[in-house]
Amino acid sequence: MTQDKISVAVAQQISLLDPFMLTQKPLLNSLAEHLVTTFHQGGRLFLIGSGPFGAIAGLVGQTFLHRQTLERPALPAIALTNDAGLATFLASDEQGSQLFSRQLRALATDQDTVLVFAGTNLTPTDREALDTARQLGCRAILIASEQAELADTRTDICLSLPSDSLPRLLESTLFIGNLLCTLVEGELFGI
Repeated sequence: MTQDKISVAVAQQISLLDPFMLTQKPLLNSLAEHLVTTFHQGGRLFLIGSGPFGAIAGLVGQTFLHRQTLERPALPAIALTNDAGLATFLASDEQGSQLFSRQLRALATDQDTVLVFAGTNLTPTDREALDTARQLGCRAILIASEQAELADTRTDICLSLPSDSLPRLLESTLFIGNLLCTLVEGELFGI
């Protein structure tokens, strides 16, 4: 029974990543090139994710700050998901949807990029962050399930994952975040 579950999970992940890489590879390359340009121009990368995607945003942010595959200087990437105090404070004032947008208003400029990781649903917090990014002149990037309802959501780049399975979406999102870091490192530091 365990072997069957392992085989099914691996098959699901392969069936998600194969079509994604075939259809979304140009967008992924475009995003990596944009991040290289952002860092060259002194801009920063702000990473956002709600629920379990917040953990993914934190992990991807750490790889940009520390390293993915080689020793190198830190890249200016900030995960906005780690401020539990602010989250609690805003929630107590019934302003929880402002968690990311308030941080962006305080920190972001038009030189920055905002990358939102989402699953099959964009939370009000995610939507408000994307709207705020656009208002500030930041590039707004979304990585989400192709089943996500994106009405009235404007992004510069949207990478769509062909799945509605939360475990597969989380795994794929982390894979894509790590791959982006590897591509950016390679371009900036010659590896």
